[in-house]
Amino acid sequence: GAHVAHAGLMVFWAGAMILFEVSHFVPEKPLYEQGFICMQHLATLGYGIGPGGEITTTVPYFAVGVIHLISSAVLGFGGIYHSLLGPDTLEESFPFFGYDWRDKNKMTTILGIHLILLGGGSLLLVAKAMYIGGVYDTWAPGGGDVRLITTPTLNPIVIFGYVFRSPFGGDGWVVSVNNMEDVIGGHVWVGILCIIGGIWHIFTKPFAWARRAFVWSGEAYLSYSLAAISLMGLTASLYSWYNNTAYPSELYGPTGPEASQAQAFTFLVRDQRLGANVSSAQGPTGLGKYLMRSPSGEIIFGGETMRFWDLRAPWVEPLRGPNGLDINKIKNDIQPWQERRAAEYMTHAPLGSLNSVGGVATEINSVNYVSPRSWLCCSHFFLGFFFLVGH
Repeated sequence: GAHVAHAGLMVFWAGAMILFEVSHFVPEKPLYEQGFICMQHLATLGYGIGPGGEITTTVPYFAVGVIHLISSAVLGFGGIYHSLLGPDTLEESFPFFGYDWRDKNKMTTILGIHLILLGGGSLLLVAKAMYIGGVYDTWAPGGGDVRLITTPTLNPIVIFGYVFRSPFGGDGWVVSVNNMEDVIGGHVWVGILCIIGGIWHIFTKPFAWARRAFVWSGEAYLSYSLAAISLMGLTASLYSWYNNTAYPSELYGPTGPEASQAQAFTFLVRDQRLGANVSSAQGPTGLGKYLMRSPSGEIIFGGETMRFWDLRAPWVEPLRGPNGLDINKIKNDIQPWQERRAAEYMTHAPLGSLNSVGGVATEINSVNYVSPRSWLCCSHFFLGFFFLVGH
């Protein structure tokens, strides 16, 4: 009963929150300026969004909200029923649903059922991306669009390469995924592996080493679960802060590195127009003022933003060549949409405390803006940390 009621609370929050966002939605402003966190997730799935990340209709969001509210009422009733009215012990009437915390075989069977459900959920995203209208891809030519992901990456060397790479800098562990083919291919792998693992755990009993290694009690299972959710929460905080493919910047605002690189780009464009030779101008430190070389020899933006030289973003990639930024392209090929995008991102860095007085702390004309990345990263870090402590 408690678990069903808890599911009801979660579903109710999702439905109520998306309806709240729909009722406060202003089409002229980007989602990341409106304090939203739910609408972006539905837009990323390809609902109500068009070229360039523009929200074209809120009808799907309203529908999803209402479906969640109705579902939450059913779950809430189920929670009350099982807590107050239903049989005290299910074992007598429904042996399948009865269990004892010490019953090792039953515990792994329940684990298997959960793994199959998780795998099915993962494959639902694959189906949406490949067959049911596609998903939003920020890297689509012309500035982001909804498209079908027809050829997901299934090469295990690529997919598992993410898991085994370093978490630092441009390596970025799994957070460095930068194309939708790899995202969806990863979900194919996760879905299939979860389902295979689920079948394995349903049809096998724990081996002797596993029986000895684990504590088989309700409190132990809670501890294991909290550890797993902690890892997921900390991973989600990294993802929402750094990744601009699964979390497109048109919807969530720029990442910190992206806003910094956008500022350097904006002033390069301005000063180049005023006659500066951006390829040879020296800054106050003797390094290039606008352009310099990275540790591995690529041409990168100069100044403080040099620390973010491994940023990749759809608005700057067209200006790169085989050796980093292409000076010929910088001098001749910068497009107005790139200037506009960079100016927008420069002024919407994910700074600001969570009391909505966002932007740079020393800015006089203070803006009420807090990036959803700040919210999502901060909240998931704290959730992950407290779950780790609870574990």
